[in-house]
Amino acid sequence: MSGRGASGAKPAAVAPPLSRPSLTRGPPSPAEGGGKAEASQNIWPDALRAARLLATDPHGFGGAVVRAAPGPVRERWLDAVRAQLSPETPWRRLPSGIGDDSLLGGLDLAATLAAGRPVARAGLLAQADGGLIVVPMAERLPPGIAARLAGALDSGTASEHPARFGLILLDEGEGDEAVADALADRLAFRIDLSGLGIADCDAAAPRLEAPPAPEDDPLGTLCRLADAFGVASLRGPILAARVARALAAGEPIGPDAITAAARLVLAPRATRLPGPEAAMPEDAAAAPPPPAEDHAAEDAADPAPTDAAEDRVLEAVRAAIPPNLLDQLLAGGVRLSTAKAGRVGQPAAARKGRPIGSRRGDPRRGRLDLLATLRAAAPWQALRRGEGDTRPIVVRRDDLRIRILRQRTETTTVFCVDASGSAALERLAEAKGAVELLLAEAYVRRDRVALVAFRGAGAELVLPPTRSLTRAKRGLSGLPGGGGTPLAAGIDAALTVALGVRRSGSRPVIVLLTDGRANVARSGEGGRAKAGAEALQAARALRAAGLPALVIDTGARGEGARAVADAMAARYLVLPRADAGLLSAAVRAAL
Repeated sequence: MSGRGASGAKPAAVAPPLSRPSLTRGPPSPAEGGGKAEASQNIWPDALRAARLLATDPHGFGGAVVRAAPGPVRERWLDAVRAQLSPETPWRRLPSGIGDDSLLGGLDLAATLAAGRPVARAGLLAQADGGLIVVPMAERLPPGIAARLAGALDSGTASEHPARFGLILLDEGEGDEAVADALADRLAFRIDLSGLGIADCDAAAPRLEAPPAPEDDPLGTLCRLADAFGVASLRGPILAARVARALAAGEPIGPDAITAAARLVLAPRATRLPGPEAAMPEDAAAAPPPPAEDHAAEDAADPAPTDAAEDRVLEAVRAAIPPNLLDQLLAGGVRLSTAKAGRVGQPAAARKGRPIGSRRGDPRRGRLDLLATLRAAAPWQALRRGEGDTRPIVVRRDDLRIRILRQRTETTTVFCVDASGSAALERLAEAKGAVELLLAEAYVRRDRVALVAFRGAGAELVLPPTRSLTRAKRGLSGLPGGGGTPLAAGIDAALTVALGVRRSGSRPVIVLLTDGRANVARSGEGGRAKAGAEALQAARALRAAGLPALVIDTGARGEGARAVADAMAARYLVLPRADAGLLSAAVRAAL
């Protein structure tokens, strides 16, 4: 970002690139005041700033995706938004299973019957004109409702009624459940309060200081920032520009407003860290340097370099990247999640299973729900019966309802076994016995079991997901033991297997048996410090994937694997001398 020089200074023709070699190093450590420590300290103040901005212009900013479980922290943030709104501002809550008539508007049945003529009524979207709509469990929002909300946000209307509203999507999802990307992309703010406690909600929202000088090209700067952090959608920098304009409060947009806008809007959308600056072209490298007099004249015209300002902007945005996203970036890429209809891995239109409700549909493509069909047709009988009509009830195609059936989702237990060291044979014997016991029960529960073992320089899939007891015994019989402990590679392999299981529609559960003493890094190099850091990083990536896990500490003293269990938010058991029966019972009880 280029600053304003002294009087008579030569303005820069082209803004310098934002990706600099000094910014390609890892994030600053907590001891340096950066990384996760700084991000966690700024979560609540940034959330309050987003609440204040959203209350000033709900439709202009689109709204916010708030990832948090129900509790006092989330309610505190919602109260902060309502406190900024005027008393007459609409505040609506979207009911689950709302129909199109209630959402977009339709016929007012009571008024129509009383007046003897069609009387239209406004839907929820029109009722919220100028205000906010709160959507609980937004990760399970049906695709049709999400599409209607996105269309109303774009057009500002619903069934020819004005509907300029903002959305607060409460994301309570687990695993790969997430808000629909097409809807979340239209909202300026993404706030993750899942790691905060009520004691963290005492910090006040920061206020911008008066900027020393306006930015020459704020929109260009935000676009370059978006490109540096891999934000592909153009809505990102557009919404960030609106935020910067609002923070400037009518004054020229300065570096502080740009930094704050990038932290609030672009950082949660980041998909990569800034890469190294492009290498200098050969022609430029071979060109002779200009005369010393020219350097002196240029230095006199531009007294202050802009590198320090650029570094501050990028470091501020890097510090605002969510810690779980940063772990995934450093581990080798972001695992993008997408919203599904229904529960994770649950087919949207099951043909058999337990009935859990009904929906409008064709009985030729499902099972007719007779009671729900009659209930939908009953209110319209007075309008449908003509003179001399003797039919007891008139049913039309729009009244037909079919059952929603839920199938039981099978569970696949992925054992990740530490096969290293002198006690490897004992641990493997326990794991083999537990796998065989669980397989014997899988015939009744229709569940599966997989086994990943790690030793030496890497990990291997010993037993793919299976219900076959014969295949399991054959895969377990020749498993060797001994060598180093590549714990990070083992967790990565178990995560890969579990994600494949989840994509196939099954529910994965990871059971990690280890003493937690990692001494081999992903590259195969030895060293406890690096191997331990990579193991914790892999555990946090597993936690970010939302997979249920159980860590069984097999060390002689216990407590060695507790840090790994905390990093992956897993249940923790100390079973250093457990036999196969006790281990199997512990897995069933813990999960």
